[in-house]
Amino acid sequence: MAFQRLFRLHNAPMIRFATGIVRSRHVAEEVVQDTWVSVLGRIDLFEGRSSLASWIYAILVNKARTVAKREGRIVFFDDAGDGNGLADAFDGRGRWRDIPELWDELTPDRHVEGRSVLQHVEAAIEALPPAQRAVLILRSQQELEAKEVCTLLGMSEGNMRVLLHRARVHVRNVLDRLNKDL
Repeated sequence: MAFQRLFRLHNAPMIRFATGIVRSRHVAEEVVQDTWVSVLGRIDLFEGRSSLASWIYAILVNKARTVAKREGRIVFFDDAGDGNGLADAFDGRGRWRDIPELWDELTPDRHVEGRSVLQHVEAAIEALPPAQRAVLILRSQQELEAKEVCTLLGMSEGNMRVLLHRARVHVRNVLDRLNKDL
């Protein structure tokens, strides 16, 4: 029962995360499956020095990097990317300064449209550069602490914040474009 909840909570984000490293959803699914097997086989080694999610993602990162190296596809998470779209969309705590218009009114019609919006958000996340996607998934979806994300991805906290900001701006821009099209 506990494993089912853990699996439901983490499996889909783990696949998205691994896809950024190995660049193939099929291979990412295999890496995630291998990760779950390792988690089950090594759960007795979990010491609680970090969160369980952080421990699981550490296993995932190691497995995905091994596969990526074997296939000649190495992704570096310390890439700062380009500086486009760095508007002041977020405050110092990482929250929206202005909520996207699409979220202003939750009407029944908007609720139905929300399913479509979610698909657009997922596509926007998939389109992010690997480092931005990884940071966004770990910080925003898995709610890992900044320090845990930096340790997992081997990057400075400043770089992690820049990547997270750029990822959020990209997703917000997708939502803004979608809102204009509706």
